[in-house]
Order: sequence, then C-alpha cells, then structure tokens
Amino acid sequence: MPSVSERSTKIAATVALTAFAAVALAFPELAPNPYILSVGIVVLNYAVLSTSWNFVGGFTGYISLGHGALAGLGAYGTGLLITKGGLPSFVALGVGAVLVAVVAIPIGYAALRVRGASFVIVSIALVLVTLLVFQSWASFTGGSRGLNVPRPFPGMLRPEHHRVFFYLFLALLALAALVWWLIDRSRFGLGLKAIREDEDKAETLGTPTFAYKLVVFVVSAFFTGLAGGLYALWFGDLDPIFQFSILTGSYMVLMALLGGVRNLFGPLVGALIVGSALEYFKVEFGNTPLHLVATGVLLALVVLFMPDGVLPALGALLRRLSPTTDTSIREVTAAELAATGGDRQHAESRNL
Repeated sequence: MPSVSERSTKIAATVALTAFAAVALAFPELAPNPYILSVGIVVLNYAVLSTSWNFVGGFTGYISLGHGALAGLGAYGTGLLITKGGLPSFVALGVGAVLVAVVAIPIGYAALRVRGASFVIVSIALVLVTLLVFQSWASFTGGSRGLNVPRPFPGMLRPEHHRVFFYLFLALLALAALVWWLIDRSRFGLGLKAIREDEDKAETLGTPTFAYKLVVFVVSAFFTGLAGGLYALWFGDLDPIFQFSILTGSYMVLMALLGGVRNLFGPLVGALIVGSALEYFKVEFGNTPLHLVATGVLLALVVLFMPDGVLPALGALLRRLSPTTDTSIREVTAAELAATGGDRQHAESRNL
C-alpha cells in the first residue's frame, strides 16, 4: 500500500500534468502575438530534443553532446528529401527520421564502445565532422548559403502556421514521453538502468549491455531526427553553423539535468525554464554572449543546490512537508503481535 508521502507526490504530479496540458492546449489562443507563439514552439522543440536525449542520458547515464548533430541530420535530411528528392513534406519528415536512425547504428556501434570522458569527446567530434561536411558540400547542401525548405502549408498565414506547428510539436512531445514511459516500465528499461548503475556488474549478470545501449541510442536518434525535421518544416531556413552547433547538444543536457534525468517530465521542466530564459536574454541583450553566461550560472546553481534536478528536489520537499502517519515494519509487526495476543487471551478467557 503506498505511503502518504507517495500518494501526495502522485497527486501533485497529476495536478501539475493536468494544468500543463490545459495551458499547452490553450496556449495558441492565449498568446498575445505570433512572436510569443513562436517562442512557445521553440520551447516545445527544446523539450522534444531534451526528452529524446534523455533516452540515452537518463537510462544509461551516458552524456552525449553530439545529439545536436542528429538533430541537424534530421533537419537537413528532411529539407533535402523535399528539395532534391521531391517528396511531400511529412513523408520526407518520416523518411528523414528513419535515415537518421539508420545512420545512428554505425555511429553508436563505434561510439558506445567507450565510456565516460571518451564518449563525450567522440560525441563532440560527431558534431564537428557533420558541420564540416555540410558546410563544405555546398553543391548539395547549400553550404554557408544555407538551405531553404518549402513550407508544407504554402497558403497559410504566419499566425495560423505557428498554431498548427505548435500542436505538431506538442503531439511529438507526447509521443516521445509515452515511449520513454513505456521503456521505463519494461524489462528493457530495467536493463538500461542496470547499465546506468553499474555496467560491468550488469554485464556479469547476463544483461546484453552493448545491444541495449545501441538500441536505445537508435531510438533516441529517431526522435531527435523527427524534432530536427519538424523544426526544418516550421522554420524553413537551415544554416549548418546553427543546425550543427555544439550548443544544441549542450542545451539538451542542461535541460535534462535541470529538470531531472531520471524523471519522465524532467526534460520538459528544464526546457520550460532554460528555453524561456534563453529567448528572454536574446531579446534583452541581442547576440551578446550574456545568455550563455546566464545559462552557465543557472547550471551552477542547480548543481550546487539541486544536484538531482528540480523535480526530485520538489518531490523531496513534498515528502518532508506531508504528514508522516506511516509506521515502520518493526512497529507494525509489534502492533499486530500485540493485537493477536490480546485476541487470543480474550478467546481463552471466554472458553474457561
């Protein structure tokens, strides 16, 4: 039977999720102008990217800074399939995400053989290599000139265009969160968590650690590619320096860590905080690096005061504030024994 604190935490989580869903569904109508609505889309895109990253980071504990390259591959893959291959927009989106997942197989096969700092370095190298390729191959990718992706709804006005894509990003976030939740409660997810806690011990106990890591890496790449491709359809203009930026992968990590990597909604909370803060500082200070300074300060505060993330910290606070009416196993056992003894004595006195 769940304790009082567990019930309180579940109730608080349900209320928070219901409130978020209600606000998110109504946000396009509540947004005062198209710019605020576009900020909402950017934040949702960050939430999808961070949730996609959390398939690897949250389950296995591997810190990848290279997921920005996977998002860029999804964006350019979708754009090139439309402009060069002539595919319809949303067909190109799906095919592009599948291609990113296929490309992730050899990448993961090579990268996941190393751990710790070595894996981080390999993931950074992935970003730099893809940036160099897509910037240099100008005849195919557009190079530094960028790539213009046709809108999927050419006759739609910008406010309505934003509204449609807000709901598309929201649906993609819900799908990614659902898959994460299903894995979290599966035998596969249990094996991934064993890798996170002690990979060598998990392998000794019979868990196929490398196969598990590769599968979840490919799943993560698929959703990252979808997010990148959907961003390409929404924004329209792709620049290799922006699409293959090391900052994109860093933001994914920061948002997941801020919210809590072991929590389903941790990346979402982190995206709401960091994404909104980034957009605010960009508006206030333009292209200056002050938004990066503010992001670094935020990360330092979280590491110092909430090392497990915002949601675990809030859960611990709720448990401390909730009434503790539960008793320990020893106390319950003693009470039951006393009650049993009293009943037995009562029965014996009636028989005399």
